Amino acid sequence: MNQSPGSSIPERYSRQLLFSPLGQEGQLRLMESRVAIVGMGALGTVLANHMVRAGVGYVRLIDRDFVEESNLQRQMLYEERDAKESRPKAVAAADRLGRINSLVKLDAHVADLNPANGEELLSQVDLVLDGSDNFSVRFLINDICVKHGIPWIYGGAVSARGVVMNIVPGTTPCFRCMFSQPPEQGTVETCDTAGVIGPIVHVVASYQAAEALKLLSGRGEQLNKGMLHFDMWHNFQGSVDMSSGRIADCPCCGQRSFDYLSMELGSESIQSLCGRDSVQIVPLRSRRLDLDEWEASFSKLGATERNAFLLKFKPAPELTLVLFPDGRAIVQGTSDVVTAKSLYSRYVGM
Repeated sequence: MNQSPGSSIPERYSRQLLFSPLGQEGQLRLMESRVAIVGMGALGTVLANHMVRAGVGYVRLIDRDFVEESNLQRQMLYEERDAKESRPKAVAAADRLGRINSLVKLDAHVADLNPANGEELLSQVDLVLDGSDNFSVRFLINDICVKHGIPWIYGGAVSARGVVMNIVPGTTPCFRCMFSQPPEQGTVETCDTAGVIGPIVHVVASYQAAEALKLLSGRGEQLNKGMLHFDMWHNFQGSVDMSSGRIADCPCCGQRSFDYLSMELGSESIQSLCGRDSVQIVPLRSRRLDLDEWEASFSKLGATERNAFLLKFKPAPELTLVLFPDGRAIVQGTSDVVTAKSLYSRYVGM
């Protein structure tokens, strides 16, 4: 491996070394940094690509979903083969990123981030990057990061609009200072209901990545102190000053009440995936399933499709049960949680 003159830094990072605000010290810090990315969809793939190419030493990739054809328009790390084989996004992304930079430690998790696993998945990192697609996950990220003093960078993109905000516990307003509670499901536009164009995804994620490089390289004084807003179709870019936005009695950062982390899930978590005509079911306790055995059982009842990471079973022409080794399932073809729960209970058991 070629190295830059007079240093232990590989030649591949030479152009970042020439950028004086980073330099050798900043690059060494990047190479020693650990980042977790929540969601490997549109934003997450761009974020991961930037972090890996920049030489961040350890990148944890967290995503619950698998690649579908409709993802390929904007989720830059995936190919037609990934969609055809229904490969989990975290695994497909890690494979691609490993071919881009073999010096980076990639840690892929095919998992739904929830109160039961959140602290474990977001622990022992220097920064969390938000590539998620729903507010409930962001409130959970906020609880974990505030509790453990981990900075995170919020990002969202839908249609041609986007938003970015840095959240540094103890310094900036936290997410709950800005949004007291998640909006009602179905009241906020998503990529699956309002669409999205690829350029806004890259703009938002690139701003997030630039802020991440500042923070990880020890240049925190350069962090943007506002909430950035973009509308690429209507030619708008603006910023809201957040320097005085902290709320003294904020339930999270003020009173340190981590409601979304301590939330009781009951026997399972059931969530309708807005705009996707699908429902996700997550057992409270992970249960290891032998997909070979389940495939043998399901194949007697209907069509099945299988890869190393998931099993698809069609109990009816309009319904597909996607089963993961940890017992999690996505029921495709319905947005009704009662129907989905009944199907899961019938074929998998609660």
